[in-house]
Amino acid sequence: MKDFPIPVVGLGIGPGSQPEEGDNLQYMPMPQGMETFRPPVLPEPEEIAACVQAHRALRDALVALDDVRRNGLNRSVDLVGLSAADLQLINQVLGEGEVSALVRKDGDAQHELRVQESVFAGVWRVVSSVDGQVVSDTIELGPVPRALKAAASDDVWAEVPRWKGDLPPNVQNAPSLLAEIEDQWRIWRAGQPAHVVNLTLLPMSNEDIGFLDHHLGTGRVLILSRGYGNCRITNTCMPNCWRVVYYNSQDVVILNTVEVVELPEVAQAAQEDLDDSHERLKEVLEWVEHA
Repeated sequence: MKDFPIPVVGLGIGPGSQPEEGDNLQYMPMPQGMETFRPPVLPEPEEIAACVQAHRALRDALVALDDVRRNGLNRSVDLVGLSAADLQLINQVLGEGEVSALVRKDGDAQHELRVQESVFAGVWRVVSSVDGQVVSDTIELGPVPRALKAAASDDVWAEVPRWKGDLPPNVQNAPSLLAEIEDQWRIWRAGQPAHVVNLTLLPMSNEDIGFLDHHLGTGRVLILSRGYGNCRITNTCMPNCWRVVYYNSQDVVILNTVEVVELPEVAQAAQEDLDDSHERLKEVLEWVEHA
């Protein structure tokens, strides 16, 4: 019998027969540290007994929140004129939630609007300042503060920019996407679901992204949401058009989108959030009042 000309080796079948390649596989890190409701840390009872104005403002906020969740229209409670002790109590009761926003207005005076959601979804602190001096301080109750929508509307350009001549190098897919986005914001109406263009899944070069952002424009509204990972939302200068970028806990982009909608849902409190916040705020206020 002649020797078999090909050496016999393992057939490479079954568990453990193949080389391990785990070290060569690189998976994108997933988001970590989801934000959850944490009750506010409240001062000792004797420290808040004299804060009558804060008690009144919180009671007004609770009544306003009940009205909002029933009727859907935002309400506000004015905090201007409250003492430092009263404001401190309100700050402790409200705490800081997942969503914050900033609106800058350039001009002769530096006008800035800061928005911070409290630990109660749909209960917002809205502070307006000029040259660093507070001119307005309110608790606003509603899905999202009205000023954010108003600023985004004010930022809309009167004319849509059009590119003339040859496209810049490496710009290929952005022009067709701009046409799609324009078609969508022209037909979008209040109450319709958002139209989402997922740039992450498309063959977009860095030049495509830059060309797209240049023609959409960037407005003055910046919203940050820290729910599961981080989300950065900016308004464009097209009607009802937003740039929404999601990051994981290592600040790596995991989703890059354009949304055609009045305001992205991730920045708003839902109806069930308002109902839940009403119950929680009521419980906290009862503790404060009894203290």
